[in-house]
Amino acid sequence: MIGLAGAGVAGIAATGGALALTSGKNPEPKPVAGIGDAVPFYGARQAGIITPAQDRLHFVAFDVITGKKAELLAMLEAWTAAAARMTAGLDAGTIGAVGGIPEAPPDDTGEAIGLPASGLTLTIGFGPGLFRDAGGKDRFGIADRKPQALADLPHFPGDAIDPRISGGDICIQACAHDPQVAVHAVRNLARIGMGVVSVRWSQLGFGRTSSTSVSQDTPRNLFGFKDGTANLKAEETALLDDHLWVKPGDGPEWMAGGSYLVSRKIRMIVETWDRTSLVEQETIVGRTKGTGAPLTGKAEFDEPDFAAVDGEGEPVIALEAHVRLAHHSQNSGARMLRRGYNYVDGSDGLGRLDAGLFFISYQRDPHRQFVPVQTALARKDVMNEYIRHVSSGLFACPPGLVAADDHWGRALLS
Repeated sequence: MIGLAGAGVAGIAATGGALALTSGKNPEPKPVAGIGDAVPFYGARQAGIITPAQDRLHFVAFDVITGKKAELLAMLEAWTAAAARMTAGLDAGTIGAVGGIPEAPPDDTGEAIGLPASGLTLTIGFGPGLFRDAGGKDRFGIADRKPQALADLPHFPGDAIDPRISGGDICIQACAHDPQVAVHAVRNLARIGMGVVSVRWSQLGFGRTSSTSVSQDTPRNLFGFKDGTANLKAEETALLDDHLWVKPGDGPEWMAGGSYLVSRKIRMIVETWDRTSLVEQETIVGRTKGTGAPLTGKAEFDEPDFAAVDGEGEPVIALEAHVRLAHHSQNSGARMLRRGYNYVDGSDGLGRLDAGLFFISYQRDPHRQFVPVQTALARKDVMNEYIRHVSSGLFACPPGLVAADDHWGRALLS
């Protein structure tokens, strides 16, 4: 199956990566690929991390329901073959949605027939429960390979985490420019994994809330503000080496070159926010709503001046402003690469929008990067009056596959 997948994507696999990186201090913008184009599946890094953020997301977390390592390895091998094909714009299986005998189920569900690859990326991560289950059992003999950085996240002040939509043994992040392409990919992986894994929870997202490349404009979140202005960019290779990619010696060898994913579903109380004055909104965020400039600057990418005071000696950017509390200069230099999306999941029983931000960040060590930043925000951020953290996940995303004879999970489980 791997060989067949490789044959289908050989042309794009030869490029070895989704984005050519530069090392200059002021990198030139790179053109964004067409929305129908394929993103290479094979490369030293998994696609979907520094790949220019696509417009749509389908994120899913699975529980492993088998106790047999051979079954899990076989599923991951089949998943890899299907992922390589689907990211190239092909059917999930070699027979396809309509090419088999009528009396047999197709090996593709068919809803992406006629659609291009749409920039689809599939990124896999392994959660703490894969190493020891809820009862403490080492089902697959890999407990000694669990990275220290994969220790459970702490409870933060104000958390309202629902365990039914949190955690998971394996996650798949499917990003694409067409939502049907992303849903098709997740649906087929779930179909292939039946009997080995079951879906624990999933989340659809639209409208990326950060830029991962200098080629992209900064998007807006559902509060109407530009989001992720200070995000790490794919072209900042030196910063990525320091803050994003796991280095040899950081932990077990199978994670070297990978990254750690934190997911947080953050519900926004948009009805209350919408009744808040513009000046108060800008004070809470620490930026202007129109241009995204810090309150101490004129343009979006001006560096915030946290020492600036007004005529009465008060900080221009409030001590509790979101931009101050989240800024790396206020958190011992901790930085992350954010890759979140807006979501709207209908309405609740009180007629309010169930909407907000599905936050995703990648970092070299979540306990040294995400945890201190979120601790500061949870304790002091005035924005907490308008948001609720309802879901949480932590996953170890290994490096990419450099050839079609490898598959997801082999370095960990073999």
